[in-house]
Formats: sequence, structure tokens, C-alpha cells
Amino acid sequence: MAPGIPAAMERPHFIGIGGAGMSGIAKILTQRGAKVAGSDAKESGTAEALRALGATVHIGHAAGHLADDASCVVVSSAIRADNPELVRAAELSIPVVHRSDALASLMGGLRAIAVAGTHGKTTTTSMLAVALSELNLDPSYAIGGDLAGPGTNAAHGEGQIFVAEADESDRSFQKYDPEVAIVLNVELDHHANYASMDEIYESFETFAGKIVPDGTLVIAADQPGAVELTERVRALSSVKVVTYGESETADVRVHKVTPRGLTSEVTVILNGKYLTFTVSVPGRHYAHNAVAALAAGVALGIPAHNLASALGKYTGVKRRLQLKGEAAGVQVIDSYAHHPTEMTADLEAMRGAASDARLLVVFQPHLFSRTQELGAEMGQALALADASVVLDIYPAREDPIPGITSDLIIDAARSAGADVTAVHDKSAVPEAIAGMAKPGDLVLTMGAGDVTDLGPQILDHLSS
Repeated sequence: MAPGIPAAMERPHFIGIGGAGMSGIAKILTQRGAKVAGSDAKESGTAEALRALGATVHIGHAAGHLADDASCVVVSSAIRADNPELVRAAELSIPVVHRSDALASLMGGLRAIAVAGTHGKTTTTSMLAVALSELNLDPSYAIGGDLAGPGTNAAHGEGQIFVAEADESDRSFQKYDPEVAIVLNVELDHHANYASMDEIYESFETFAGKIVPDGTLVIAADQPGAVELTERVRALSSVKVVTYGESETADVRVHKVTPRGLTSEVTVILNGKYLTFTVSVPGRHYAHNAVAALAAGVALGIPAHNLASALGKYTGVKRRLQLKGEAAGVQVIDSYAHHPTEMTADLEAMRGAASDARLLVVFQPHLFSRTQELGAEMGQALALADASVVLDIYPAREDPIPGITSDLIIDAARSAGADVTAVHDKSAVPEAIAGMAKPGDLVLTMGAGDVTDLGPQILDHLSS
């Protein structure tokens, strides 16, 4: 057995290996010496990167892609039961392992930091990975997005710390046993898996209950859902609770957030002392993410002033207010925001960063279930833009729901006074935006689907 590899992970086969969470685990395993294989629906830069590390990546799903000697088949909740490789695994009696169990096995014996919350997980996990690397602690990390600097979403480090994004969407974050857990916020989302806020709270309580004895829960002091969760977990006497935020009762208090163009200067009060550092992305919510990262690092025993300085080296994550380029005096920025709270935060951040600019948004709703439940709130968020183009719903893993379309969002946006245009043909968007944009404008492509592909195309049309 290769060092550092659980026996079941020596020859894993990943179905959907190109996904953000799946590819990260596959990368770490290849770096540890496992013989990794897998398949994905289409060719991608991620597939190429995995091949460069030594993994075998097939395009398309077929029973023949699964080797008879695979030690396990790794799946995410998005993989359907009739996937031919999953069916073949059953025929061969090859164990099927959920992505979260695979990740949990990689954390074994390490000091784990698990970052949870309805929003901000990728950014906060990334901030920690960058800062800890800057401090030469050589962490392992698994993130739901690519770091702008290293350009990767995961790495095996030789240090003792493992930083992981902990996904609540399918309750898989309950599989981890972290030394430090971060909860950024608690809101109702993932409506196909959670019927109520009570179910959400119960799930997060279970997650918090998995923190190792004498471990630490770092949790927001300002967000209502997090405050409610804090009250619920105070009874966990073996866990230390550290709150952060602008509340006067916060253990790590955000004293001031000062916008500096597309960056922010953050001052916190920690143990009665003021500490100021820079965050390279705009907006209060990103500043709060950085403070959560600071509090988590301190909980592991890292000096606060060292960590604060290292956090200043973070340069962003792809798709989190990522500048794609500028043409004809127009900046094009990409945002992964797809929940109304995220949309509002990113739009407010852009308003604060460039208050004199016109803000044009291309929004692609993500999931029919989310649109059904939150479409009105999405429309209200778009009222913060000067003008918006709304695309059809990106289905991802879901089948259509009768009567649920982007019109729910468009109607709500117009009721809120927003200037909104429906565009059903995605290929028509670059020309439409190029015709609307003027020098000095900001264009924001927004959503968790393939709307991100439009940024370069918009820049090409602006240049022509």
C-alpha cells in the first residue's frame, strides 16, 4: 500500500472526475501515489491537469471505462443510479464510496479545518490555504474552486494541517471530524434536500457535534442563522466556541472595513488589540470571510499577526469576483453567486468598489428547485444593477419542474423597478452586452452554471 493512502483508495475510479469536489480528491490521491482513473462528461482543463499528474481520464460514461481491478468507485450525490459505470461496479462487486467519505479518509491523522456555511466556503477555505502556505506550513487542501495564484483546487502537502470545504448541500459535511470547524452563515438552500430551517439547523448541529474533543467552532456573530446555531451548540461543553463579526459581543470583532478600490482594508480587535490587514477582493462579506480564516488559524495556535500578514497574499478564487479582462473601457468580472444573499453581496461589493460605474449583469439561474423557492428574491437582488440580462435556468443535476422558468425572476425584478431583458439563446448575449456597454461600465457574469464562458466572448465583441 502506498504511504498515506487508505487501502480502499489505492486504485479509485471517479465518476464525474472533472467536478470541483471530485477532481480535488483525485489530485490529492495522485500526488500521494494512488493509481487514479475516472470519467467525465466532457473534455476540460481539469481533465488535462489530472492526466498531467498521472491519472487516467476517460471522456463520456461507459461501463468499459471501469477497470476490473479498481479498489473502489467514488461518486458524488449528482451521479444517477443508472450511470453505466455505477451499474458495472455493482456487477463487479466493487465498493462504492461517496466523495465525502473519500475526503474524510484523506484527513485521517491530520489537523483538519472544515469550512461550512451556505455562502463563502470556497473563498474562506482558499484564504486559509494561501495563508498557511505563505507561512511555510505546507497544508493539504481541497477547495470547490481554483485559486487564482496556484490555479488549482487541491494539493497534498507535507504539513500537519488539512483545510477542506465542507458541503452541507447533501449533509456530507457530517462525515468529517475537524479540530476546527468554521460556520460562516446558516440559511435555507438546497431545497431538494432540506424541507425547512429546522432540518438545516439539525444538520449543522450534527456537523458541529463532530468537532473533536477540545476543538473549536468558529462562527459568525452577526448572521441570524449562525446566531441561532450558536445558541443550539453551546451545550457541547467539549467544544470551544469563538464568534467573529461586527457585534460588540464577538470574540474577534470586526472594527472597520475600508474599501480600497477592488480591495479592502480590515481592522479587527483580537484579545484587546487592534490588527489591520488587506483583503484583495472588495466587499464586507469577503472581509468577514478573511476574519473567519484568521480566527480559525489562531485556534490552531498560529500567531495572529503572522496570519494576518499572510492573508494579504490571497489573490482570489476563480469565479469569485474574478476580473476576466477589459476592452473598450469596459471591465468584465465573473461571479459564482447564485443564491439571493450571494447575489446581493457581490452586487453591493461592486457598487462600493466602483460607485460611479454603470453595472450590467448577465445572470443565469441555477437549479429549478432553487428558482422555485427563491426566484422572487433573485429578481429583487438584480434591482441593484443598472441593467440585467437573464438567461434560462441551468438545470445541473435536476429535471425541469413544470411552470418554473426564468420568468419568475424577471417578473420579480421588474416589479422591483429593475431594467431586465430575457435572452433564451446564450450565444446572443455577447453581442447584446457589447451593444449596451459604454466606456467605464462594469459587466458582471453571474451564476453557478456555464454563464462563466460568456466573459471572454463579451470581451471579444467589445474589442471588435
